[in-house]
Amino acid sequence: MPTTFQAMVVTETAPGQFQRAIVTRNLSDLPPGEVLLRVRYSSLNYKDALSASGNRGVTRCYPHTPGIDAAGEVLESGSPDFSPGEAVIVSCYDLGMNTPGGFAQYIRVPAKWIMPLPAGLALRESMIYGTAGFTAAQSVDRLERHPVLPEQGKILVTGATGGVGSMAVAMLSLSGFSVAAATGKPEQEQFLRDLGAQDIVSRENSIDRSGRMLLKEKWAGVIDTVGGEMLATAIKSTRYGGAVTCCGNAASPDLPLNVYPFILRGVSLIGIDSAECPMAVRLPIWEKIATTWRLPNLERLTTEISLKELDRHIECILQGKQRGRVVLNLDA
Repeated sequence: MPTTFQAMVVTETAPGQFQRAIVTRNLSDLPPGEVLLRVRYSSLNYKDALSASGNRGVTRCYPHTPGIDAAGEVLESGSPDFSPGEAVIVSCYDLGMNTPGGFAQYIRVPAKWIMPLPAGLALRESMIYGTAGFTAAQSVDRLERHPVLPEQGKILVTGATGGVGSMAVAMLSLSGFSVAAATGKPEQEQFLRDLGAQDIVSRENSIDRSGRMLLKEKWAGVIDTVGGEMLATAIKSTRYGGAVTCCGNAASPDLPLNVYPFILRGVSLIGIDSAECPMAVRLPIWEKIATTWRLPNLERLTTEISLKELDRHIECILQGKQRGRVVLNLDA
């Protein structure tokens, strides 16, 4: 077993100034934990980009290695639940936030953060889904359990070209829903239609600033990834008894809204959390990802990169230019 490995490390070079670099680290630098993993693949999420930029709301202390997703093999285990050579996934919890994460060839983590690789999925495939796919799957699952049914009308997905949004569009389409994809990237219309979107809604038409308490009923349900005015507009446009899931704040953490959609139309706003989602909930969702929601168009969603290319893609996602999913190959 090697004693050194490659990792992205983010360092605070001056107060409020951060620098990213690919460096050589020692296994002895890793924190205590029950299981040592050789990471083969990770993925790039918006939260990773925030951590890589010095966002103290995500990561408190630097130097730090981001990466909230990791897939690979067990090398050493102090837990009876996992054995050397076993293929596993670590997704969310504190990985990549305040614990060195998946933008490295090795990680050491508590056993309770680890789940076996679902049957039928390869390590690379699992990271195409990653936290973004898991969050999208949670959102679709909550809409279906509300229940929102395909025959009730269209589902709006905001931030539709991003990781969560693109996965949600594809999963909803696979489940028989008619999908309207909201995006500020008109040049990505064909990409979204290839994923299954029937309608494309511009960013300008996704935000209402009229001040009206309620808007014309359009959506049977909504999967929102951005927050702010777009989420408020979507809620005010949701049909009677519909449901809206909320999982992100890329546009804004604020929600400029009144109570009328809830008390006059019975709209439900459902929060989606991936970071601390219990394993008892997590495992069945991943089973659906590997079966019911296994997407036939995964490669259309995917850009594969190496550690050397990671910095450029972090800047891309911070600028709102990411399309689909970015998978990090730690062997490349």
